[in-house]
Amino acid sequence: MAAARTKIEWLLDDLCGNLGFSLPVRERERLERIGLDDVDAFTDAVFAAEGLDPDNDKALREQVRALVAKYVGA
Repeated sequence: MAAARTKIEWLLDDLCGNLGFSLPVRERERLERIGLDDVDAFTDAVFAAEGLDPDNDKALREQVRALVAKYVGA
């Protein structure tokens, strides 16, 4: 039986499906290790993993942050 999907795996799938992020497996694994303790840090890590600067698109950053916060429950 396959292991249960983590909250971060669901979040990363949502980022891909809803916001167009396409994170390589290695980056997804790194984000899993970072965890969801800090919404802003995780949001910025997603942008870094995608090779983007979060300051270049404030609206997209807010969308990503809102999605991360939804999964954190913040």
